[in-house]
Amino acid sequence: MAAVEEIIDVPAQHIQNVFGEFDKYLKTIEQTLHVTINSRGGTLRILGDAECTERASYVLSELIHISENGDTISQQTVDYTVDLALAGENSDVKSLYGEIICHTVNGKPVKPKTHGQKLYVNDIRDKMIVFGVGPAGTGKTYLAMAMAITAFKNKEVNRIILTRPAMEAGERLGFLPGDLQSKIDPYLRPLYDALYDIMGAEAFQKNTEKGLIEVAPLAYMRGRTLDNSFIVLDEAQNTTPAQMKMFLTRIGFGSKVIITGDLSQKDLPKDQTSGLDVALKILPGIPEIGICMLTSRDVVRHPVVQKIVKAYDDYEESQLRARKAKAARIRNNDGKHNDRKRKEV
Repeated sequence: MAAVEEIIDVPAQHIQNVFGEFDKYLKTIEQTLHVTINSRGGTLRILGDAECTERASYVLSELIHISENGDTISQQTVDYTVDLALAGENSDVKSLYGEIICHTVNGKPVKPKTHGQKLYVNDIRDKMIVFGVGPAGTGKTYLAMAMAITAFKNKEVNRIILTRPAMEAGERLGFLPGDLQSKIDPYLRPLYDALYDIMGAEAFQKNTEKGLIEVAPLAYMRGRTLDNSFIVLDEAQNTTPAQMKMFLTRIGFGSKVIITGDLSQKDLPKDQTSGLDVALKILPGIPEIGICMLTSRDVVRHPVVQKIVKAYDDYEESQLRARKAKAARIRNNDGKHNDRKRKEV
């Protein structure tokens, strides 16, 4: 196939941001999209077959626009944009960077970094109940916490309630040493981490003492009605159907609920159905409920995490295909056996 050349000019003030340290972003684009990129000053010459050159041009154009908007480009930004190009989804990546949910206590902006995350955030704004389902590292819990804290600061809700099932101990927390708080802390630590990062330890402690922020195991939600609250249920894949129904029927007026979970990481006994599985089957179609399914493409941790998630997804899919093929072979063999018996008769 004949080589095609495209030329892109990068404004001088954006060269370092777009190229990366020691041109590492350009090298990522070259290696992944199978093109050659020659740079002279702010002029880039992209050489490769037509399809690869077009993809590289799209990626670089998006990175330039992101930099022009004043955002710092990261390796995750480059990897995500390249993934979209490889999938033929030339989406507007730069549009993700105009929206800031809030700032952490250190002043770092919190914002959606993928289109899946943006849809998730939009659902949280628009719906009363939102299910955020996806693998580790997709920002399900962190973005939910950011939205909860923003709503609390804007006085849209009176309090924040964070909960998750203490599944590993079978809810029998009495076997652990210490008082109640020290018993439940190991299960709720990820929620504390997000709160400290976004709100700060001092503000969290002050609001907790006032009862405006509550972090508790799911078992402690029974019998309550939660009005004017922002409620986050984390690790929902470890709920039973009865627990999920109990939780959903606690919701009162003026409340917003986010339910997060990863269907591939269940800690329930093998014979126990997940409450999240059941909810996802019976609740779609209710207008007030949003369901956002995040994928490995929405992973925003270290790039290796995205590769690990994809590898597990591929493995589980191959195992499922193998089981289906085995079941089909068994059915065929049974059918042949029955045919022979009928002929013998």
